[in-house]
Amino acid sequence: MRPHGSRAADAPHSVSMADVARVAGVSQQTVSRVVNDQANVKAATRERVLAAMEELGFRPNYAGRSLRGGSYRAVGLFMPDLMYAGNLATLNGLMAAAAERGYAVTLADQPNAAERSLTRESRQMAALPVDGIVINMSQKTADFDEFVPLPGLKTVIVGALPHPRCTTVDSDHYGAAVMAVEHLIVHGHRQIRHIAGPVDSVPAEQRERAWRDMLERHGLPVVDPCCGDWSADDGYELGCRLAEDRSATALFAANDQMAYGAMLALRERGVRVPEDLSVIGIDDSLEGVVPHNMLTTVRLNLEERGRAVFEHAVGVLAQSTEPATVRIPGTLVTRASVADLR
Repeated sequence: MRPHGSRAADAPHSVSMADVARVAGVSQQTVSRVVNDQANVKAATRERVLAAMEELGFRPNYAGRSLRGGSYRAVGLFMPDLMYAGNLATLNGLMAAAAERGYAVTLADQPNAAERSLTRESRQMAALPVDGIVINMSQKTADFDEFVPLPGLKTVIVGALPHPRCTTVDSDHYGAAVMAVEHLIVHGHRQIRHIAGPVDSVPAEQRERAWRDMLERHGLPVVDPCCGDWSADDGYELGCRLAEDRSATALFAANDQMAYGAMLALRERGVRVPEDLSVIGIDDSLEGVVPHNMLTTVRLNLEERGRAVFEHAVGVLAQSTEPATVRIPGTLVTRASVADLR
């Protein structure tokens, strides 16, 4: 066998299975079995083939593997704003499900959210070796209603709006907000303010709509909400304003980061939580991040969302030809930020 790495250094062409077979002293069929992780290869032979593949810098031909096996064993994912806690948790769930099935995840990004297009993103991902496409979106794209998924390539949208031709998977944002506001009402609160998310966010719109519906259903006053950008800094700024509203008894924030920022501002201005003002959020993203986390919230199981996305894209649920609307319910987590006024 040549010295390690010599073939890769001076190779004028792509390394083939025939090259690997020649260096390892085996047949091309044996190399193919090793590449496809088949069991009927002796351990010593497998090690010899793997060593030859490493020496030559051999990479499997994914197109050829797909033609033979019918699958690349990879799912493509478009996920802008990856650093948001919710997107990271969803990615963790998707990758865990993919790893359990022996799949890889090919990740792509679209830096300018204003220019997003389902059609363009699906075509871009279809050019890569993937078996299914997942597109994460919190804002409705201009081509959302007209979008037609590419034939033979299952496309799943992670988003809060149903689609006529694609399966959509998301948390139940409306139901989670109902749960949060109902918790405040049950504990005797009648003046409930809201810090909403961005005006162009579909989840934020659904959470705000649930807040309004619940107040109107119970005959309670609706004071127009303030809109933030999901960040604790914006929550702090809006909390400074809310500290002047002495008639409010409770605050429902559209996510935990804004709720936490608001609580800091309230305390700095002498408004006690929960004695003077109760606070509740949505997502439970502060657990394990903020020490002595006292915020009552509605937990969204975002890792389960990621797993559900994988199953509908390339897993056992991908075989269905009918688009599904999958909404994963939240769970109320009670801590110490809501006072009982009854």
